[in-house]
Amino acid sequence: MTSPQTTRLLPQAYRPLFAHPRFRRLLPALAASDLGDGMSVVAVAWLAIEIAPPGRSGMLLGAALAAYALPGAAGALLFGRWLRRLPAARLLAADSRIRAVLLGCVPLAWALGVLHPVLYVALLAGSSVLHAWGNAGKYALLAGLLPAEQRLAANALVSSSASASIVIGPALAGFLAAAISPAWLIGLDALSFAVLAAQVGRVRGASGAAGQAGGAESAPVDADRSAAGLHLLRKQPELLGVLALTWFFNFLYGPAEVALPLHVTDDLHAGAGLLGLYWTLFGAGAVLGGLAAGALRRFPLWPVTLTIVAGWGLALVPFGLGAPAAVTLACFTLGGLIYGPFTALSYTLFQDRTPAAWLTTVLAARSAALLTAGPVGTALGGPLIAFMGPRGVLAASGIATVVLALVAAVMRVWTSRRVASRLV
Repeated sequence: MTSPQTTRLLPQAYRPLFAHPRFRRLLPALAASDLGDGMSVVAVAWLAIEIAPPGRSGMLLGAALAAYALPGAAGALLFGRWLRRLPAARLLAADSRIRAVLLGCVPLAWALGVLHPVLYVALLAGSSVLHAWGNAGKYALLAGLLPAEQRLAANALVSSSASASIVIGPALAGFLAAAISPAWLIGLDALSFAVLAAQVGRVRGASGAAGQAGGAESAPVDADRSAAGLHLLRKQPELLGVLALTWFFNFLYGPAEVALPLHVTDDLHAGAGLLGLYWTLFGAGAVLGGLAAGALRRFPLWPVTLTIVAGWGLALVPFGLGAPAAVTLACFTLGGLIYGPFTALSYTLFQDRTPAAWLTTVLAARSAALLTAGPVGTALGGPLIAFMGPRGVLAASGIATVVLALVAAVMRVWTSRRVASRLV
């Protein structure tokens, strides 16, 4: 039950954000692009199956899903020399325009009857090649638009929008698919990014040609400082610790994502409806937890972050104990609620600890690194399930995540004492 004090804290955390007209204009456009991507989770896979040659649907499906996500890691590394010089708003606008144009070519090619599988994968890959930089630009832009004390609440709203899209987007895509082709759903995703690009342009224009201190359009970074920014993570143990914690957190989540469907079918002898219910409840919990993150500003961010990691791990342990579906559904919902604030807290730690001139470079490196965590964990899930079974993998993932939180807490205390001893 929510206490009156918490009820008062939530409006107080979010109300000041809407006093900023540029943030107020930007948030609906970010939410629209999240919803578009949520629909594309279904549409990209569905269209791949429709256009695949006979007997090749599995290969094209895997290639399409990988092309829609993974090239962002390559783009973060290949184009850093040029893109790290750009202000945050320009990075977000550039990524949005590329996604709008290339994803928009998918329904056009489909309507013209020329959407070959190779062209489809190429368009998806091209649309995602700057996405790590666009994501970095988004959170760097928020850091520039708002004062430090409002960043956590802003990050919470944006990450909750992404969580909500996981629940609403696929359901909306399934509803619309009764009337239109999945190619047109991808076209709606393209339209959402066109809207975002236009809104980011308005934010840039409102900040003035010369820019303002803390504004959306910060000055480009000179080459020497950009080069130094590439090494900032190595020289900042706290930032490196946040990145390592997030990477292993996502990595350990990967096997659980593979094991859950098999747990439903093999252990519970249930169908897709129950699996959908697990993810719906998780997504709903994550939205509520993400919104609650705005009230956590008064707490130390590191301890809260480590508690979230441990809490998610504990939520998985009952799966391995043979708990009935009703119990594990409740645990998965609680896990989503616990996990919800993690993304906002992680980005806030980076925003608070990174010099403004290096923020987009560091956030792009963060995105590129994290793009590898989930796929590696997912790939490991198959062999682990063959050895331990779905229940064992879910429990092992949870226990390993709790151990990760404990190790990170010990290292955090050790690092703090080491720094304190140097200052004495």
